[in-house]
Amino acid sequence: MADKKFDGVVEAVHYGPDGKIDWVRAYLRRGPAWSDRVIIRRQELINEIKSGKTLVIGKRIDFMGGTFDVCDPIQVKGSDGQEVLVTSNSSQNGDHLEGAGII
Repeated sequence: MADKKFDGVVEAVHYGPDGKIDWVRAYLRRGPAWSDRVIIRRQELINEIKSGKTLVIGKRIDFMGGTFDVCDPIQVKGSDGQEVLVTSNSSQNGDHLEGAGII
């Protein structure tokens, strides 16, 4: 996935007591550059993905600016109000972003 375009990189996730994602720590593309680390709430993350943006799991490579080591894209499954956030290789019933650090 190194040469494909993506709009954001999620590096860590915080799960709430109910097992759903509460927020994620990510970098977002700002034109040709990348943002600093930002916190994105669950519903905002769902809205970004549903609007057609591609967010992936990964991490920034130290001392390499906007270069990331990325793996799987994040997908939204389910209907309105019952969305589940998963990676492409996850077989979980609830939210599960495999490969992202846990905060």
